[in-house]
Amino acid sequence: MPRRTRLIVLQLSQAPHPHLPHRPDWLRPDDGTPEIFAEMTLGEHLIELRTRIVRACLSVGGAFIIGLVLAVPMLNKMQHDSQATAGFDIRSPVDPITIYVRVAAYIALGLAFPLILYQLLAFVSPGLTRREKRVVYSAIPFVAILAILGGSYGFFIAAPRALYFLSHFMPHVFMWQPDGPEVITFYLTLMLGLALAFQIPVVMFILAKIGIVSPQKMAKVRKYAFIVILIVAAVITPSTDPFNMTIVAVPLYLLYEFGIVIARMFAKSPMISIPPPTEDTA
Repeated sequence: MPRRTRLIVLQLSQAPHPHLPHRPDWLRPDDGTPEIFAEMTLGEHLIELRTRIVRACLSVGGAFIIGLVLAVPMLNKMQHDSQATAGFDIRSPVDPITIYVRVAAYIALGLAFPLILYQLLAFVSPGLTRREKRVVYSAIPFVAILAILGGSYGFFIAAPRALYFLSHFMPHVFMWQPDGPEVITFYLTLMLGLALAFQIPVVMFILAKIGIVSPQKMAKVRKYAFIVILIVAAVITPSTDPFNMTIVAVPLYLLYEFGIVIARMFAKSPMISIPPPTEDTA
């Protein structure tokens, strides 16, 4: 009996141990180990693309259910902020259901944006180097956070302030009766434009990290950047009045200054160093 017990113990001790999962290649340090690139055929690329698209669509579909719930309080807030006390003016009998579904779809796209971005980057990442993957994957959380902040700023601050100004402009001449689809487009333009424009720090960090523009150069071209920001604010703002342009331009310029700070702190050593030109000594 003791001998049989010893044999069982020996057999169990010789059993192979399960291998722990290795870290992803982009998390490995730059120690000179060869890069790992996934080589796939055209058919495998198409299958991978189909898989990523299906996952992105499933994320949008799941978020659409949440959007149907959040669309009602969002529409109520839009009505209150646009000074439409009697409700939105509509032109077609199907406008109420169309606007409701449209707002729910926009909410779904906003909620699923981080997952859609991840699926896109996961599709192109096999062709990137280890350092490029590290920069791209580390930027995903900041891209999502800045997009949410930009959309929230447009929904809660920029659009209500702009509509309040427009609704009180010459009230003795114009009768304020906002059209439902036009108000939704007004909100969408500001939210989408600001969600994209709020990516300024991420773009500046990537440009500094890959060695295209240094943080010192970004600081020197502030005045030109301010002019570009004014142009971007004019494009994003649905109206052309300076009040609404200021609401959009001020946070964008602050983000530009924040991008300079981020580039100086985290992009001190660029990924690509361009050697200075050497003179021929012959």
